[in-house]
Amino acid sequence: MTHKRYYIEKLGCAKNQVDAEIIAARLDDAGWQYVEDAGAADLIIINSCGFIEAARQEAVNVTLSARADYPKARILFAGCMAQRYGARLLEEMTEIDGVFGNFAVDDITDILEPLFEDKRPVLLPEETKLACNRNRLFSFPGSSYLRISEGCNHFCSYCAIPLIRGSLRSVPMEQVVKEADRLIRNGVKEINLVAQDLAAYGTDQGTASLFPELLRRLSSLEGDFWLRMLYIHPDHFPKEIFPILQADSRILPYFDIPLQHAHPKILSSMGRRGDAEGYLALIREIRSALPDATIRSTFLLGYPGEGGKEAAALESFIAEARLDWAGFFLFSREEGTKAALLRGPLMQRLAMPAAERRLRRLQKLQESISMERAALRVGIETKVLIEEPVKEEDVALGRAWFQAPEVDGATVVSAPALKAGDWMTCRIVRSNGFDLEAVCV
Repeated sequence: MTHKRYYIEKLGCAKNQVDAEIIAARLDDAGWQYVEDAGAADLIIINSCGFIEAARQEAVNVTLSARADYPKARILFAGCMAQRYGARLLEEMTEIDGVFGNFAVDDITDILEPLFEDKRPVLLPEETKLACNRNRLFSFPGSSYLRISEGCNHFCSYCAIPLIRGSLRSVPMEQVVKEADRLIRNGVKEINLVAQDLAAYGTDQGTASLFPELLRRLSSLEGDFWLRMLYIHPDHFPKEIFPILQADSRILPYFDIPLQHAHPKILSSMGRRGDAEGYLALIREIRSALPDATIRSTFLLGYPGEGGKEAAALESFIAEARLDWAGFFLFSREEGTKAALLRGPLMQRLAMPAAERRLRRLQKLQESISMERAALRVGIETKVLIEEPVKEEDVALGRAWFQAPEVDGATVVSAPALKAGDWMTCRIVRSNGFDLEAVCV
């Protein structure tokens, strides 16, 4: 095969990015050359997200643009949307040359020959391969995601993830620890643990959660690094991890806990066991055990059955919880989920204007809280991971430990000659909305 240059369009979440990195590693091993310009590629891989309609439409639009702009390239449609819809995509999008699912991204090279023979292949492996090793990272220099499990067993009523990525499968602990050690030895300063639910790690093996044990194993690694936890389901938050974090400052007291709502009726319909008082108690317990903790959450507006009373309960909760960061999303009626049966398409459209107003109101409330929480950091000294120097200015954009990649505020560091991947000790001198300003010390 003479076609040896590839480009990956990376859409969706951090788990999708890990898939893209594994695909890149296998193509690199097979002698392919990664290019950052799609116009120079023989193979364009669209690594799609299929979680909600907006994400699917984005993947379609990117694909149509790629075909129009690069008519000679082979386009392989991959990722979550590929896994969910399979061969249907070949019928609905004549612009693509093949479909590749995400259950075994390690098998990417198996589809290349039929792809370039114009056979329009579909490869949707049923057997899961939980690959970990990567030799190319698409994160900012010095930072990496590390996936510890795939799939989910929660089956929340609104969520299509189990339909797309399947049931929970945990990566073997030795494999996770080995990959973390390799990343640290290769200069990575920030490891972001990702999964659909970190706390469920190991429960697919018929045991209690192995996540605390995994943290202990990772804590035994040598080196100076940040270990961040992204996404812990609140229904079984593992409080056993508190002593581990108290004993090792490298494991960051950063908690991404997707609460989704605060009214018990809505949470029950979602298939979740919590309520406002229980969630507030959890937040208090976290802050009592780890006073410097940063807590992020996400909330879903417009879920079927949400009226003014339920939205008011959520607003009261957000005002009292004083979360550091929060994201707000509108309910998306997803085919195959239980919640899709609760409201038809017409009623869904009619309900959205009110939900959008509530979302904007809650966003405004949380913005003021987030800015207040950020201002409390003024005066502290902390490490900052530099992501991007600002051209022709002696400043650079970076993140402190309490700012996760891509979703939280930034820290602007005033210092000359900084480069991406530098890890600097800084003092926070002022706040500016969500962002902070700092100087090196």
